Amino acid sequence: MRVALADDQALVRAGLRALLERLGISVAFEAEDGQDLLDALLLQRVDVVLSDIRMPGLDGIAALRELRETGDRTPVLLLTTFDDSDLLLHAREAGAQGFLLKDAAPEDLHEAIVRVAGGETLLAPVSTDPVRARYRFHDEAPPHDTFGEREVAILRLLAGGYSNKEIARSLFLAEGTVKNYVSTILDKLGTRDRTRAVLKAITLRII
Repeated sequence: MRVALADDQALVRAGLRALLERLGISVAFEAEDGQDLLDALLLQRVDVVLSDIRMPGLDGIAALRELRETGDRTPVLLLTTFDDSDLLLHAREAGAQGFLLKDAAPEDLHEAIVRVAGGETLLAPVSTDPVRARYRFHDEAPPHDTFGEREVAILRLLAGGYSNKEIARSLFLAEGTVKNYVSTILDKLGTRDRTRAVLKAITLRII
């Protein structure tokens, strides 16, 4: 397992590198900001990018957005303290696969990296209940109907910031079929758009 490590604080990077190596995870390179990260990713591939959100210059979310615009789908796990109420939403929309609180336990860090490397999307940091409470959607009315396995899978991909075309490719479906699924999901949740659907699905623990 090879990861890229991006954080503007050298001491934080050193601590994370030591921790990751003890967990059996190799740090391919370190970056001190988003642009440094993007430049290094052009030269070597990694299994997971582990990046702080707040960095000077190009921050973690901006770097993630640029990475996705180039078509690079390397899983990105963002480190955060969650003191900004819009952060989770912006990062998810940019295409983050997961979020991890900076004070997470080593075993949680290891599990998160392994899971996103395996294609999973972590819809909330390891401290699930506090984060769910903080980002609780105002409408907690139950859905109009139950959700099938395919609908849940699509909701998880929506939470990861995937477009209909990308979801279709991932699930081997026609793009029109995915569009129909999304419309059905919005209707069942009683929401107007994808973002509200994801937040409500998290609040109701559908995903």
